[in-house]
Amino acid sequence: MHEITVRHEFCAAHSIRIAGIEEPVHGHNWRVCAAVSADKLDSDGLVCDFHSVHAMLLEIVAPFENRSLNEVDPFDKRNPTAELLAEHIATRLHEELGGALGPHARVAWVSVTEAPGCEARYYLTRD
Repeated sequence: MHEITVRHEFCAAHSIRIAGIEEPVHGHNWRVCAAVSADKLDSDGLVCDFHSVHAMLLEIVAPFENRSLNEVDPFDKRNPTAELLAEHIATRLHEELGGALGPHARVAWVSVTEAPGCEARYYLTRD
């Protein structure tokens, strides 16, 4: 099994509800890491092109940059936790890149770090 990762950092604020109590709005330098894995490499010896995965990651997080997550779809309706942000990004990457990755590669997981030592990871299951 081979795996590549791409990373991106962006600034955004959020306020989450924990046990029905909403915490004050605060900001983070969010760090996102997306992994693509493959059972075997393509004819060029690659899992896939780093640049295409990174470009799609940038497109997915662009609406969140320097905004409050609470005001941006889908987090205007969902609690903007690191866990749900990781799930959202992973699902979108899978939807947008799925077929373009080739027959052996797939989006494996996405992690979101909101503060040093505080990371959430979402794993996509095999189709």
